[in-house]
Amino acid sequence: MEAKAVNRFIPSSPRKMRLVIDLIRGVSVDKAEEILRFQTKHATKDAFKTLHSAAANLINRETDSRLEASDLFVKEAFVDQGPTMKRISPAPMGRAYRVRKRSCHLTIVVATKQ
Repeated sequence: MEAKAVNRFIPSSPRKMRLVIDLIRGVSVDKAEEILRFQTKHATKDAFKTLHSAAANLINRETDSRLEASDLFVKEAFVDQGPTMKRISPAPMGRAYRVRKRSCHLTIVVATKQ
């Protein structure tokens, strides 16, 4: 069995989020939560929330058997680019610099160990 959780429009750049997601891919859910809890990056908050949601989706779906977080692992985790907001920052001599505020979509798939 597997379950998926998607967190969209996260106000963090995809490049920064991928640094965090690469740490938890293929790891058990308990170990992944531990890794995310002790990381100092800002993107770990959204990754932890999405991972916890994916694990809860699978545990709640399985009503006939008792699943624990130690029985699950991160099967897939990937980050896609979301929409980019374009802003203008004042620059010297009447010019303007473009500021691109990037966002990302995070998808985590959790499965049982079998």
